[in-house]
Amino acid sequence: MPELPEVQTVVSTLRPKLLGRVIARVQLNRRDIVTPLETDLPGQLMGRKIMDIARRGKRIVFTLDTGNRFYVHLGMSGRLGMHRPDQPLAPHTHLIIWFKDTDAELRFVDPRRFGGIWWLGSDLPPEGNMGPEPMLTRPAQLAKRLAKTTRAIKNALMDQTVLAGLGNIYVDESLFGAGIHPLTPANTLTTKQIGRLNRSIKLILRRAIRHRGSTLRDYRDANGAAGAFQSLHRVYGREAEPCRTCRTPIARIVLGGRSTHFCPNCQSE
Repeated sequence: MPELPEVQTVVSTLRPKLLGRVIARVQLNRRDIVTPLETDLPGQLMGRKIMDIARRGKRIVFTLDTGNRFYVHLGMSGRLGMHRPDQPLAPHTHLIIWFKDTDAELRFVDPRRFGGIWWLGSDLPPEGNMGPEPMLTRPAQLAKRLAKTTRAIKNALMDQTVLAGLGNIYVDESLFGAGIHPLTPANTLTTKQIGRLNRSIKLILRRAIRHRGSTLRDYRDANGAAGAFQSLHRVYGREAEPCRTCRTPIARIVLGGRSTHFCPNCQSE
């Protein structure tokens, strides 16, 4: 699933192409990708200008000139990108948006349909009950949120109501950077550990954004380009390979149904 760095990269590649553009036509091929289901998405979008495109957590939030907003969630396999009209439609293309004064099309493709489009109107906030942005979170704020749960720190950080935007890849990488074992109960972390974890999360996310995210299978940015951060992973996806720091084989366990990678030596706390 695309996480904060991947979604931020999609937003960054969409903004210069779409800000200020007026929507000329909308083709919705699957109505059930829209929530609420009764939303007339083509009717709401036709003739409207794109005023802003931003990220909140893993959500791509569009603001229209009417003040209405909607967000796209990429789910497990979704892609949101610009295409030339002569490019063949990929299977499972659920939405196409055309714009005035350009022949580029915005297409939303989602083979597994874990993603979708949520209409917010002008009243609903885009974040719902999401936690704070990890890049803006202070150690004391993180400590307060983690103190409320006895779950393993890996599971706690995967919870979008604790921090918004983190997922399997960047939680594993951040815990490695902080030297914290993924099974450590979240509410037992010391002030020193939380300080290291807060710094590690920010460092990992900034590096991943600079490298345009991680492409393991489906993810591409809005221009169709793959990310490059996967080549810099220290633990994620490296089971049995030597740790880049101490040469101990990287271990893999399953937590909450998700693969979890760590170094038994470097993450002994």
